[in-house]
Amino acid sequence: MNQDKQTGEEQIFESLLEYLRRSRGFDFTGYKRSSLQRRMRRRMQFRQIDTFGDYLDYLEVHPDEFEPLFNTILINVTSFFRDSDAWDYFQSQTLPSLLERKGETDPIRIWVAGCASGEEAYTVAIVFCEALGVEAFRRRVKIYATDVDEEALVQARQATYEAKSLANVPETWCDRYFDKSSNHHTFRSDLRRSIIFGRHDLVQDAPISKLDLLTCRNTLMYFNSETQSRILARLHFALDDTGVLFLGKAEMLLTHSNLFSPLSLQHRIFMKVPRVDLRDRLLLLAQSGEESAGDRLASNVHLREAAFNAAPVAQLITDFNGLLVMANDQSRALFGINLQDLGRPFRDLEISYRPLELRSLIDQVYSDKQTLIVNDVERQRPDQPTQFLDVHLSPLQENGSDLLGVSIAFVDVTHYHRLQGELYRTNQELETANEELQSSNEELETTNEELQSTNEELETTNEELQSTNEELETMNEELQSTNEELQTMNDELRLRTTDLNRANAFLSSILASLNTGVVVVDRQFTVISWNTEAENLWGLRADEVQGHSFLALDIGLEVDRLREPIRECLRGNDRIEQLLSATNRRGRAIQCRISLTPLTGSLGDRQGVILMMEEIDATEAT
Repeated sequence: MNQDKQTGEEQIFESLLEYLRRSRGFDFTGYKRSSLQRRMRRRMQFRQIDTFGDYLDYLEVHPDEFEPLFNTILINVTSFFRDSDAWDYFQSQTLPSLLERKGETDPIRIWVAGCASGEEAYTVAIVFCEALGVEAFRRRVKIYATDVDEEALVQARQATYEAKSLANVPETWCDRYFDKSSNHHTFRSDLRRSIIFGRHDLVQDAPISKLDLLTCRNTLMYFNSETQSRILARLHFALDDTGVLFLGKAEMLLTHSNLFSPLSLQHRIFMKVPRVDLRDRLLLLAQSGEESAGDRLASNVHLREAAFNAAPVAQLITDFNGLLVMANDQSRALFGINLQDLGRPFRDLEISYRPLELRSLIDQVYSDKQTLIVNDVERQRPDQPTQFLDVHLSPLQENGSDLLGVSIAFVDVTHYHRLQGELYRTNQELETANEELQSSNEELETTNEELQSTNEELETTNEELQSTNEELETMNEELQSTNEELQTMNDELRLRTTDLNRANAFLSSILASLNTGVVVVDRQFTVISWNTEAENLWGLRADEVQGHSFLALDIGLEVDRLREPIRECLRGNDRIEQLLSATNRRGRAIQCRISLTPLTGSLGDRQGVILMMEEIDATEAT
């Protein structure tokens, strides 16, 4: 029962993510579900909403909720020179090698992906200014800083930070690269022009190309492994062949050695592994939608098409959506396919079911992700001998995993079919020898499977540790974000406390300067204020009477006779005066005039009574 409830809640959560993607263009489907749900539940608690379904209904009715939700999900935790050891290594070891591979006047292109509020982009600028000099930096370096959070980008473009944000920046660099005003520091405007901030979604948008350095620090850890692979393929394409990738401490890339090789695994600095496979580059361009790069490779595309048409066998290409996308000259001549058929659904063409039912075989290739071969397919042709074909169906994959389509090759084996009988007998003899080899091979396979099983267990353990590390780092950043919020609230409370103390001191000063005894009681007749003149009049200090009932005080005044006037003042009378005989602290008999006025709150309610006591002489009393 609980499992069914959990499954239903997960389905509603996926519907919520789809609604965010459809209505606001934020695609969170590639993010880790545990982190997403934890951040979203935090926002739901603020709104006092218990289920994802109720929150989806709330978003549909209250569109202004999207902005605080995205600010909660997109954790903008960053700082200048974050993980200082890694930056020290980059400055001393990686950067000199990177600059040596560039000419003295060559431009340097840098991409800071997931820049949040901009601290890392300005960190990169400072490092390159120190290495090249300010003039060369302005002339040669261009930094592209991107993030999906528009609010964070607005802050980054302002380039203004509080003094505490620059705690990791050496003081000499603060003076050199920041203009100080009040308690804020602004990055130099002449250097700021070399940095371009823009919105970019690593999952959906085309990558920036021809980069010498790409920093993407503690960003990949928010995505699941499948989405990480897709992003890393794009980052690989974005880098120049000698480009450097700088990741955060929670990101290892142990399972992507075909794309990047470590320069320093400890500090998460990697170099691109060059790939010259033209097909891979074109497929990546098609996936990322980078039209400008495709235009630059147009001549190579024509070369690829010419090579495809020159293939000695008939060949068709279908994509993952079931459309016929390519057919070489041999296939068009053999099966009567024309150029108008390209782009049509493959199932609508005769070749999809004659001479062989290919649609089910294509589905099998997608399912098994393995090449499928069908031998000796008979093809009847009018007024021509029967033709025999071997049909090869091969999956077209990207990075060894993502299926793009299927290649279908038709090999004419009519001539070889005539020799099939002889080949069959020869094969029988070979099978006998093959069985003996098979027996030996099985023993080797058993050993290999054991080794493979052990290796897979180790890989699984490593992936689990990596996932746990990423999750811990994510939670650490969430805690850091919460701590910053609490620090802000604490600063506000401190300011309010200071204002309150100042007001209290001011009020005490007024009470102390009055020549009249002032006593303030609450609705229960408890003394809450007792000024200096009251001390002089009755001989009791403020700390001796505060918190005690005024009617229980032992002073030279008949306090019990003030019970009813105090009540009348609380009930509605605005001012009451009472003249009582009393004995002051020196034992002298006096006449005391007592004025009672209500103590009102901010809403006009009566919270107590103010008693002003003044000694008068006999003539005035008369």
